[in-house]
Amino acid sequence: MTGQLTEAPGRTADGTELLTVGVEEEFLLVDPHTGAAVPAVDLVLEQVPPELRGQVEREFQTSQIEIGSPPGLELRSIRHSLGVLRAALADAAERAGVRLLAIGTGPVDGPVPPVVDKPRFDRMIERFRLLVPGPGNNGMHVHVGIPDPEIGVQVLNHVRPWLPTLHAATVNSPFARSEDTGYASWRSVEWERWPSVAPTPYLESHEHYRRLIRQLIASGVMLDEGMLYWYARLSAKYPTVEIRIGDVCPTVDDAVLVAALVRAMVATAIEDVRAGRPAIPTDHHLLVGAHWRAAHDGLEGDGVDVTTGELRPAWELLDRFVERLRPALESHGDWSEVTDLLGGLRRHGTGAARQRAVFARTGRLADVVQDVARQTRGTNTP
Repeated sequence: MTGQLTEAPGRTADGTELLTVGVEEEFLLVDPHTGAAVPAVDLVLEQVPPELRGQVEREFQTSQIEIGSPPGLELRSIRHSLGVLRAALADAAERAGVRLLAIGTGPVDGPVPPVVDKPRFDRMIERFRLLVPGPGNNGMHVHVGIPDPEIGVQVLNHVRPWLPTLHAATVNSPFARSEDTGYASWRSVEWERWPSVAPTPYLESHEHYRRLIRQLIASGVMLDEGMLYWYARLSAKYPTVEIRIGDVCPTVDDAVLVAALVRAMVATAIEDVRAGRPAIPTDHHLLVGAHWRAAHDGLEGDGVDVTTGELRPAWELLDRFVERLRPALESHGDWSEVTDLLGGLRRHGTGAARQRAVFARTGRLADVVQDVARQTRGTNTP
């Protein structure tokens, strides 16, 4: 994790608690001519301005690079940090002779770049072998500050039913191996090869959470706590809940929208916990199905209403989700901006829909790569 996520929560004039939020984004490095992933992370890091290097680091594969925003109480600080970091990283990539893409996985077929030379990663390869995905899986992780781990575990229980809807809003990887996969988030499908990737189970307590981690490590499913790849977890390093379900967003606007929704979701969950309202009981296998449907359809199709098990238009589920979060969005001062950003998402579609629209117009994945690169650097949706 880059940056520091230890800033204390704030309060409004009437005493309402405000939660900090921080964002991690992973990007793909590609050949500017072919669009295939390239093992260029060290070359790019050499070109990053010294004052920003503390917020940029290697990821799992040498074709990936990661940024982390400092935590903040206001969305404008997150927007500013992500905008500065993305622009600086895009410039660094160009100086290194490659291109930076905010995309869930590489759309163009090519050799699989090697894993970063790091003892922990070497151990992962030794144990899990061919589970390493193709050109690199790139996600977005949102950290939200919490009062303590016990409340954090209850928050995990409360957010479980809503994560498939958030998943559908973040799809940004429809192409792989130079063809349309039929999924809006192929990254999600590849990522699920790892045995510790799953919806977060219902947790009885923080001790239950810790016990499961010990048991999973003892079973060999994980090397360490860092490999707890549940869609929502407590950070092992910071006093935060970490939501890690989505593809990396194509634009800063998209990332700010997701960050705002995640913070409001956690704030709503904390309020429910303190009020004694129980989490919605949700069957694990129904959640698995809901996440599969989200990865397949995104917002352009149907989603699973986990309260009924029925299919509903994905946008209907998102609208219902946002309305539930409205009090928390208003208390954090985010409602107006979220309303505007949702309007943009509705007009332009998810990242996956945008990629498919470009390909439908031109029939060239090179044009898709070029358009994703433009969105990555810019601050606005297309």
